[in-house]
Amino acid sequence: MLGSLFVTLVDTAGGLLSGVLLARFVMQWQRISFRNPIGQFVVATTDWLVVPLRRFIPGLAGLDLASLLPAWLVQVLVVFVKLWVIGRIGVVDPLSLLVVMWGAGLLEVARIALYLVMGVVLMSAIFSWVNPHAPLAGVVYALAEPFLRPFRRIIPAIGGVDLTPIALLLVLQVLLSVLAAARLTLIGVA
Repeated sequence: MLGSLFVTLVDTAGGLLSGVLLARFVMQWQRISFRNPIGQFVVATTDWLVVPLRRFIPGLAGLDLASLLPAWLVQVLVVFVKLWVIGRIGVVDPLSLLVVMWGAGLLEVARIALYLVMGVVLMSAIFSWVNPHAPLAGVVYALAEPFLRPFRRIIPAIGGVDLTPIALLLVLQVLLSVLAAARLTLIGVA
């Protein structure tokens, strides 16, 4: 019981930190201004980690690896804690354990990224229906646009209604199912 509670706390804290780091990565990738409440929150919660890492981790083709790499490392640590609590750390050889932790950490980062995209797409749809000119709407639209654009090329608006968020959310749900199956397979190896 106590171990399960500890894992839940570590998983939640790690997921939140990785999510904010991924948000920073996407905002820099899409060149979205950080001069808004979302951007200021992201910078305030990640500067303590990203700024020192930029001295050692250079960007790659305009991508901020100093934001992406710690998101992955946090998830590797979360996977380590989960495996430690269930008692698999001393049982498996260290090399395969390391590979499983790295792979599972990568799958967890992908899962968090998919949830982040789902949240942004839902928020953009709600803003478009309720208050398209809200102060945060521009930032949310800019975050959602690169993910909705490929669907808008294929799916036309029907009667003035944009169905691309529904199609994207359906694809994201399928991807989450695939990731869950891959994660269970990978953790079963350890």
